[in-house]
Amino acid sequence: MAFKNEYLAKVYDKVCARNPGETEFLQAVEEVLESLEPVVEKDKSYETNGIIDRIVEPERFIQFRVSWVDDNGNVQVNRGFRCQFNSAIGPYKGGLRLHPSVCASVIKFLGFEQIFKNSLTGLPMGGGKGGSDFDPKGKSDGEVMRFCQSFMTELSKHIGADTDVPAGDIGTGAREIGYMFGQYKRLRNEFTGVLTGKGLSYGGSLARTEATGYGVCYFTEEMMKCMKNESFEGKTVVISGSGNVAIYATQKATELGGKVVALSDSNGYVYDKNGINLDVVKQIKEVERGRIKEYCDRVEGAEYHEGCSGIWTIPCDIALPCATQNELDGDAAATLIKNGVIAVAEGANMPSTPEAIEKFLEAGVMFGPAKAANAGGVATSGLEMSQNSERLSWTFEEVDAKLKDIMVNIFHNSYNASKEYDHEGNLVVGANIAGFLKVADAMKWQGVSY
Repeated sequence: MAFKNEYLAKVYDKVCARNPGETEFLQAVEEVLESLEPVVEKDKSYETNGIIDRIVEPERFIQFRVSWVDDNGNVQVNRGFRCQFNSAIGPYKGGLRLHPSVCASVIKFLGFEQIFKNSLTGLPMGGGKGGSDFDPKGKSDGEVMRFCQSFMTELSKHIGADTDVPAGDIGTGAREIGYMFGQYKRLRNEFTGVLTGKGLSYGGSLARTEATGYGVCYFTEEMMKCMKNESFEGKTVVISGSGNVAIYATQKATELGGKVVALSDSNGYVYDKNGINLDVVKQIKEVERGRIKEYCDRVEGAEYHEGCSGIWTIPCDIALPCATQNELDGDAAATLIKNGVIAVAEGANMPSTPEAIEKFLEAGVMFGPAKAANAGGVATSGLEMSQNSERLSWTFEEVDAKLKDIMVNIFHNSYNASKEYDHEGNLVVGANIAGFLKVADAMKWQGVSY
């Protein structure tokens, strides 16, 4: 794109030159900088203090070798990453993704997004992200344990409860977090809240498992109520994915009166006109670690279709992309609009392409961007950090109530920022600005040496 602001154009050109071929990272930077044009035009101190130059450059990027032995006695080698992007408002905070697609570009894009997402929660957390190109699918518990122990042996040198607090993400669930925590404790001889998403028996928080899925629904409900006097009640909902986020978004959307009719995985999607039977999905995905197509073997009348992108052809009122980045493109957006969608909120990180977002906004579809709509997971991780620091454990209801308050506040802060900067209702602009202002202010106070 062509930036109207000369300073932002110069910064973006430098980012492109320094990070060639890192398409995910460049996409995330472009989207944020585009939103910040009215802010930079209004206050020249962001330029004179070099805030934008600094915020697009990670404070630290760590890449390391992860060697481990499989069940056949063969040595395997993966790459590990940790991007400590910005600590202006608190220790680095962000998940660990275990997936073959993990590379420097993906980790940097996720870490950059995390800066603003964490800021929006109102909690004192900086932005970071990490992971590995290791694929836990098809691996035995022993193989996963040996990988996690090797991974943490190196990562432990760079993290700590007041420095960097990783969490789960795609491929990193309770099993993986447990193995990593055990290795960290063994190496450091301390019991500390250095990881979130832990099991309840050793410092985890109630409602953490449900948090991202619940949070996207709390955000969507508030967005619909305030912008169009609508709700989930009586609405048809399509949710992509069938992992943790999608499962608990399905649960909460149903509780709020919606009918979820479709879920997907990387192979295809299932359509159930009677509404998804969540107990069946949980059995397949959480217990058996199976594929979503198995749903049709157990639920009469359900349909399975190859190709996950086809899920967006199903007519719905509300669409919640909860699978992975760039899964919803311009054509899919056009189809959703044609079929009458009124609200889209992102449960995954950057699941909608720029073309899709543009179409939604032009059509007047209410759109909740990822850094706002899916902040529930990291918000509850922040609440887990608080409980660990105080050696306390809150009830499910206490955590859930705090989560809902945080998501409602995120919507209103984003919406108010969109109004203040003459983009009323554009929550992409509003969320980016609201998240940026807090971090930028902290960076100015801490000086250029920071």
